[in-house]
Amino acid sequence: MPLRTAVPVLPDGVSVTIRVPASSANLGPGFDCLGLALGIYDEVTVTTGGDGVQVTATGESSAGVPRDETHLVARAILRGLGVAGVKVNGLWVRCTNAIPHSRGLGSSAAAVVSGLAAASELIAESGVGQRFSNEVLVEQASEFEGHPDNAAASVLGGAVVTWTTPGGTPAYRASNIEVHPNITATVFVPSVESSTSETRGLLPEMVPRTDAIFNLSRSALNVVALTSDPSLLLEATDDRLHQGYRSAAMPPSAELVAKLRGAGHAATISGAGPTVLVLGTADVPANLCAHAGERGFAVRKAAIAGGVSRSA
Repeated sequence: MPLRTAVPVLPDGVSVTIRVPASSANLGPGFDCLGLALGIYDEVTVTTGGDGVQVTATGESSAGVPRDETHLVARAILRGLGVAGVKVNGLWVRCTNAIPHSRGLGSSAAAVVSGLAAASELIAESGVGQRFSNEVLVEQASEFEGHPDNAAASVLGGAVVTWTTPGGTPAYRASNIEVHPNITATVFVPSVESSTSETRGLLPEMVPRTDAIFNLSRSALNVVALTSDPSLLLEATDDRLHQGYRSAAMPPSAELVAKLRGAGHAATISGAGPTVLVLGTADVPANLCAHAGERGFAVRKAAIAGGVSRSA
């Protein structure tokens, strides 16, 4: 009869702190395949010990979140420990949120990435295993999301191109592209929230061939604009596959995108919205920022960020 190998249990008292950036997906034409990390950060501190999972949360949208193992960060931690084949007696999880929830800035992907990264660091710190590679972090986080653009951006930082490999179970892949140093981001964040599942439901099953070709060309041009020629950003962020279909669900955001683009700024809906993202090499003029503010948008600049990291 074969001997059973004991499952390693992490010791109590091990603590790690993870910092993870927000992200913007699509960047106009790159639906589900382009992403960008933005310098707005959530921070998670995880300590082993106690009995069960206890969560505290402060900051953005913290009032209504679960305080037990059903919290998204906690679920991701437990998933990561399970992938590594280790257990834990209990966890204290402290979340400090700065990424707005349900606004198209990758808050759920950031939560998942922070939990998986925390599990990775706890395993390494305890000496029971190796840290997860970035490839594993992207794969595991993307399984939660169902698509890799936000998750990959939060893991790798900068801009990313993502794809899935064919087969019965999708495999998620991502590669960094180096963003031109002169490009900065401005986000216009409304007070209202949006549901990704609901806005996806507005998209048609079939699109005209001309629209598909249009987005293929703009997605390729997007990479050129991001890496070597920012003067192409306005053309490179044009889209016909998703933003027009979703505009009825977020009229103020659609109006703001049109106004900004009409003034020559590379504005897009960030992910599923309703946040508006502008990429460029110069500040958005004060009159346009004031126009957005009058319509309920909070305006903030956001650096192009690095990926998930362990804080000291």
